Amino acid sequence: MGKRILILTGSPRKGGNSDLMADAFAKGASEAGNSVVRFDTAHKHIQGCRACDNCFSKGKACVFNDDFNKLASLMAESDAIVFCTPLYWYSFPTQMKAAIDKFYSFIIGKKDLPVKECMLLSCGELEDPYVFDGMVRSFELIAQDRGWKNRGHYLVNSVSEKGAILNTNHLQKVYDMGKGF
Repeated sequence: MGKRILILTGSPRKGGNSDLMADAFAKGASEAGNSVVRFDTAHKHIQGCRACDNCFSKGKACVFNDDFNKLASLMAESDAIVFCTPLYWYSFPTQMKAAIDKFYSFIIGKKDLPVKECMLLSCGELEDPYVFDGMVRSFELIAQDRGWKNRGHYLVNSVSEKGAILNTNHLQKVYDMGKGF
């Protein structure tokens, strides 16, 4: 039996470079016998965490009615989470960050997750590799804090235009990573 993998995406641009990376990873992981579910944060309504500390007090992760409760249910059924997102100003896009901030609900609600491992896939337009440092460090700290095995990261520079990644070998590499996950 394969793993239950949740791909958490951050791109608002359908058919964009990180969107294509998510598709490639999902295809490889599915073909390897894993169950893959995708949650596109940019196309959901997730408000920022209000630090009300009422998490799970009313039978759901967040007392406010937004799509994080759907994500929380998916997380509760996942063995692994793959974060797949474009780089926005050296970090995660707002939509994805709002979802990540609400991971707090599992701490306040004292809810254990079956998630055991995670991975980061990202791309951005700039050439310098250091531009990913902030996102990578945040990802590493999330993994460490949650006790998830960090399966690493795959970062793609110099892809700005929609579909630019199609002219590279990166999608094949991401597909192979999905196959081997």
